Amino acid sequence: MIRVLVVDDHPVVRSGLVALISGADDVTVVGTAASGSEALEQVVALAPDVVLCDLRLGEGLDGVGVTEAIRRGRGGGPAVLILTTFDTDTDIARAVLAGAAGYLLKDAEPEEILQGIRDAASGLLVLSRELEGRAIQQMTVGVPGLSERELDVLRLVALGLANKEIARELFVSQSTVKTHLVHVYAKLGANSRTGAVAAARRHGLLA
Repeated sequence: MIRVLVVDDHPVVRSGLVALISGADDVTVVGTAASGSEALEQVVALAPDVVLCDLRLGEGLDGVGVTEAIRRGRGGGPAVLILTTFDTDTDIARAVLAGAAGYLLKDAEPEEILQGIRDAASGLLVLSRELEGRAIQQMTVGVPGLSERELDVLRLVALGLANKEIARELFVSQSTVKTHLVHVYAKLGANSRTGAVAAARRHGLLA
């Protein structure tokens, strides 16, 4: 029996996934979580085989952050299968590079989701042919380079400085700092300051 932890910040989606999985003979839900931090706690407490995780989880860790934290654990932790409504190339590449077992869209057929769980538990990469090609292309092309000023802003973010402090340090306005951060997020496929710093370090842009 494959043990699954369902992670999604929307109660209706969580309930729907639990109902879907409960209809399978070889897959069972051992728990649910509504946030990244709760997901990590449940992984330790429940030891699932597969974590079926949404990409966007509100504040805190997103699906990629959850994946990275789990895969750093002893033995690599359980397989993480990202299930989301977002299919941007950067998001797909981020998830795969973080160690996700696969990436499926929420509009996939129920049997495709169940088969994805089975494949993830077996150690297989779960991507549709289209998504696989796009992920490979994105990883081959790599993350677009940041400008020197964008890197300056990101280095100060990594030091924990707020936008006001960064503006004072670089002799620019706070709106300029915000604009640079928007560009940094877009280039790195991040949606938070910590996510941008983590992505930059993963790609060797920050020490």
